Amino acid sequence: MTGDANADHDKARRFRDAALPYLDDVFTLAGYLTRNTADAEDAVQECYLRALRHFDSYRGPAMKPWLLAILRNVCNAEFARRGKQEISADDAEDDGAQAEPIWQEPQASPETVLLRHQDGSTIRRLVAALPRPFREAIVLREVNDWSYQEIADVAGVPVGTVMSRLARARAMLRTAWNAAEGSAPEVRSGATP
Repeated sequence: MTGDANADHDKARRFRDAALPYLDDVFTLAGYLTRNTADAEDAVQECYLRALRHFDSYRGPAMKPWLLAILRNVCNAEFARRGKQEISADDAEDDGAQAEPIWQEPQASPETVLLRHQDGSTIRRLVAALPRPFREAIVLREVNDWSYQEIADVAGVPVGTVMSRLARARAMLRTAWNAAEGSAPEVRSGATP
């Protein structure tokens, strides 16, 4: 009995050391895939539970792609179970309240702060509105800074498909950004309200 307890403790320790460094990356992708913080937390928890359950059979060279592949499967299964019910973009904006970065210049004017907040919120909203394969590719590349090959491995598609998805996602974001800029408040053009 003690041998089983020690083996379980050793497995848990090895898993923690191998998998926990990637928790932020897994949560970031989960947030973009689910578009909801509570669902993202649930998906990450289920991902890590599945990974721990199958950790003894893990033989891959890199833990991060394995975890993200499990996360994709969890999210896909949940979307299928829910009937592919989509969350509105308004829910994604609720997560937008973030602290200003440390490197921001201290003399930023209130208008600059407002524009940065609006730009960040707009980008998060536009990324959240992308169709799932494009949203996934752009988050893995631009947020997580993954190579095309790493994205292809996680998504289970050829590298050419990843490149195509990224090009299309960037084009969709550019078009949506330009449309959003056209309907932005007058403060962007320098006029005072």
